[in-house]
Amino acid sequence: MPEPAQTWNDVDTYFTDLLAPAEDVFAEALAASDAAGLPPIAVAPNQGKLLRLLAETQGARRVLEIGTLGGYSTLWLAGALPADGKLVTLEYEPRHAEVARANLDRAGYAETVEIRVGAALDSLAALAEEKPEPFDFVFIDADKVNNPGYVTWALALTRPGSLIVIDNVVRGGAVTDPRSTDPSVVGTRGALDLVAREPRLSATAVQTVGSKGYDGFALARVVA
Repeated sequence: MPEPAQTWNDVDTYFTDLLAPAEDVFAEALAASDAAGLPPIAVAPNQGKLLRLLAETQGARRVLEIGTLGGYSTLWLAGALPADGKLVTLEYEPRHAEVARANLDRAGYAETVEIRVGAALDSLAALAEEKPEPFDFVFIDADKVNNPGYVTWALALTRPGSLIVIDNVVRGGAVTDPRSTDPSVVGTRGALDLVAREPRLSATAVQTVGSKGYDGFALARVVA
């Protein structure tokens, strides 16, 4: 029998080829990110398609993304927006933001997507001071240490009915270990504990396997 990881890859490839076939703009974005030396940690294509479907199902007009990298997931989310939609994405590394900007401009999203560069917690505080229209959909996929803060700000910047997705919550299974000192595990557990305690959120989390290994995501709906 094939190794589990090979099976996961094969199934991801099958699903992607059948249901989320490659478009030039996505292949170009990944190639540009690779050429610039960005880490190969963008979401898988079938996961990107899931983000788009969730945002479309939500009827999202305004999307907030925390963690841009090279803009690959941003492209999927931007494709869900109507003509008057807006996506704000936050990126710590100026070089990553530069690559993402080129990828998004090439895809025709120069006016749709705003990239804000800097520490995301600072960017979120500045964004809140502007008193923006609430976001319909939030995707959290940045450093895991600050996930509790990101969830707190996501709740402040959304409305009842909004959807919040937190990526990479399984940490290869380490999320179950309350004694872990890994900052990413501690941050992830803190965010999940916050979500569980928050009466304004209804949430679940799902394990996944695939080309990105063993991981998962949490899905929270703002209910009040």
